This record gives sequence, structure tokens and C-alpha cells, in this order.
Amino acid sequence: MTKLGLTLNEAKTTLKNARKEHFDFLGYAFGPYHHRKDGRWYLGASPSKKNVRRLTAKIDELLVRGNHDPWPQVCERLNAMLRGWSTYFSHGTRLMAYRAVDHHVYESVRHFLRR
Repeated sequence: MTKLGLTLNEAKTTLKNARKEHFDFLGYAFGPYHHRKDGRWYLGASPSKKNVRRLTAKIDELLVRGNHDPWPQVCERLNAMLRGWSTYFSHGTRLMAYRAVDHHVYESVRHFLRR
């Protein structure tokens, strides 16, 4: 690692058994997942909970009460943000993360338009 000019952060670096426990890397959570239809376990990846929370916080910043921009401009920025996020997280098991984001966007946009 030192030949490449890289150093490890010993506080963050751990060894994990990916077959038994989850770990986060580059916004994804890797590890064992339970198949909802047939009950089998498989190794997979999904957007991490931390990353979903970060996206919902950005949505809240855009749709804040003090934002008086016209809806077409706000909608364009929101759609660009969601397109970028979904493009990056297009790999792996995405259903639960996408549902959480969809629900948050629906409620936030509804409150924004109501105001």
C-alpha cells in the first residue's frame, strides 16, 4: 500500500465475513440478504441506509419551506438529483431503498405543493 502512496485508516478498517455480516463500501451495503419470495439467503448489494438518509436530507433541503422557486425549476432539480442517485445505485437489490425514497419524495412534494 505504501508503494502506491496509500494508507489505511486503522480506525475504519476491519475484516468482515461477507457471508455472515454486512459491510458498507462506496455507498452500498454488501452481505447476506434474505430472498423475500422463496426464503433463501444470497450474497448481494443494496444502497446503504446511511446513503438513503443522506438523499432524503438533500430532498428536504430542496423542498424546504422557505424555497419559493417556481415548481418547474424545483421539479427539474429534484428529478436530476433522483436520476443521478438511481443511476449510481442501479446495481443489486434496490427495492426497499427505492420504496423508501419514493415514499419520502411523494410526501415531501405533496407538502411543498400544498404550501
